[in-house]
Amino acid sequence: MNNEYEEFKKRLESCKICQEKFGFIPHPIITGNVNAKIVQISQAPSKTVHEKLKPFTDQSGNRLKYEWYKINDEKFYNPNNFYITSIAHCYPGKDKNGVDRVPPKICYNKWVKNELKYINNELYIIIGAKAASIFFPRESFNELIFKDNYISDKLAIVLPHPSPLNIKWFKDHPEFMNTRIYEVRSKIREVLKLEEERRKLQLELQQPGATTPGKPKVYRYKIKNTDGKIEYGTFTALSKMDVNSFLLNEGVEVYKIENNQFIDFIYGDSSLVGSKWSTKDLIFWLTQLSTYIKAGITLNDAIKILINQYGKQKDKKVTMQAIAYELTMGNSFSQALEKQGSKFPPLLINMLKAAEATGDLESTLDDMSNYYSEMETTRKQMISAMTYPTIVIIFAIVVVCFIILYVVPQFEDIYSSNGVTVTGLTALVLAASRFLKSDAWMLLLAIIVIIIIFFMAYKKIKAFRRQVQVVLMHIPVVKNIIIYNEIAIFTKTFASLLKNNVYITQSVEILSKITNNEIYKEIMYNTINNIVVGDKISKAFKNHWAVPDVAYNMIVTGESTGELAEMMDRVSHYYQEQHASMVNNIKSFIEPLTIVFLAVVVGGIIISILVPMFEMYNQVSGGGM
Repeated sequence: MNNEYEEFKKRLESCKICQEKFGFIPHPIITGNVNAKIVQISQAPSKTVHEKLKPFTDQSGNRLKYEWYKINDEKFYNPNNFYITSIAHCYPGKDKNGVDRVPPKICYNKWVKNELKYINNELYIIIGAKAASIFFPRESFNELIFKDNYISDKLAIVLPHPSPLNIKWFKDHPEFMNTRIYEVRSKIREVLKLEEERRKLQLELQQPGATTPGKPKVYRYKIKNTDGKIEYGTFTALSKMDVNSFLLNEGVEVYKIENNQFIDFIYGDSSLVGSKWSTKDLIFWLTQLSTYIKAGITLNDAIKILINQYGKQKDKKVTMQAIAYELTMGNSFSQALEKQGSKFPPLLINMLKAAEATGDLESTLDDMSNYYSEMETTRKQMISAMTYPTIVIIFAIVVVCFIILYVVPQFEDIYSSNGVTVTGLTALVLAASRFLKSDAWMLLLAIIVIIIIFFMAYKKIKAFRRQVQVVLMHIPVVKNIIIYNEIAIFTKTFASLLKNNVYITQSVEILSKITNNEIYKEIMYNTINNIVVGDKISKAFKNHWAVPDVAYNMIVTGESTGELAEMMDRVSHYYQEQHASMVNNIKSFIEPLTIVFLAVVVGGIIISILVPMFEMYNQVSGGGM
């Protein structure tokens, strides 16, 4: 029997019937021997398998082996355990639409029917609807998955294809991963006589916290990597099983996974949802991610590289681990970011959703990196413009306080001992000195309390915040700085959303969240209402005191020409330039102004205390003559 099979296998492996049809040299791929306990039959090898000449070495294969079966490569590729074949032994190539060709029927009819006669297996595993239809042509694919079937009186298990493209099916049928897959694992271990592993798996599943999601924790693990070396590491996840699933998907052997108070103490807070990433962090991350993807690295691998790159930044590393896990579980990139709470801005998440729909992830990452870079440049310009005057003002306050608290009292004693009567500015300075000397800490405390109350009210009370913003936006110069900045951000963001085919209503809703200015939030909500009733978005901007006429007219033009996104871009660039120019002008004007202010204040105090000294000197001099 073995000799017959070996002759049959040689003829099969040398088959080139489909070469002309495929347009390339086919590679028939089978693994296992006639004594294999399990026959696994899928549709056809993938391109990756075709290139590597080893079945189930792609992402789908990793999920099948490590997450579903929960066995390592050593057991999976053991020829006595699994006979791995398919209804078409060769990768069929792609059709003109870029989709994998349907496997030719000739392969099953000529080879597979006869191939299966040689195998003395105990169990069949049929993967995918195409393969299932060959053996069970009159039965529902979904029903086949959730029951035990039989081929020639041997048990046959039908599985969905583990491809990431099957995300919708898994979401529609959660019972597969919740119940059915455990039955499949148990049966595989029974057939392969892996009773010890089966018992360990069952015990692990019974342990509290092993499978039930709870608070995210830091788990320390011990593994053997693909090079056969023992490694230790940490992973933050909701449960021990989540860690196990992730590690198995990496193709490693897992020896130990543990969590205790000592580990939590050493590795710190393990919350998956932390603080919002700074704009600087976002720019760096997006730039790195875009660079890796441009270099041909897959998104999953790029995220794994970043895990190592953020080795010393615990919060960033934990976030990358969480994203990697979500991707491994079949979630989209945008969904993975969304699950990180407030760390990533809604704008970025929605832009990635649009990119996933269009398949333009690379350019979207570049666009968002450039967008946040421009926003950061604007922020730095504002900080730069305010830094010098702020330092000068603080220095002036320190100098004034020193003079009033330590210098002025010396002169007051002189005036008092000589019977000099002070009036006007001098009297005011002396009174201020006496007050600060006795009640300086009370004044400081009062100022601090007032500042805290102001900022708390500004943060918590919408009406108060709006009123403050209205006042600021009616102050000359300040008004234009705020308006130009808000208009530039709004139009830039709106343009990016429109270019990435995000729905208008969704775009406006996102825009209302990226600004803290209540006036512009109101404009956004009015825009949504206008869209709902069928009006143009420009109606919300018409005759509004916070929207310059130039911006309004350009938006109207964009609507009428059907080039709203391009016109929004132009508006953004225009007001960015206007804002930068105004900031630079103010910076060049305010620096000498602060110097003059400092000179006037300090000089005024000094003169006020010196004038009585001159008068006293004149009196003394006149009396001597």
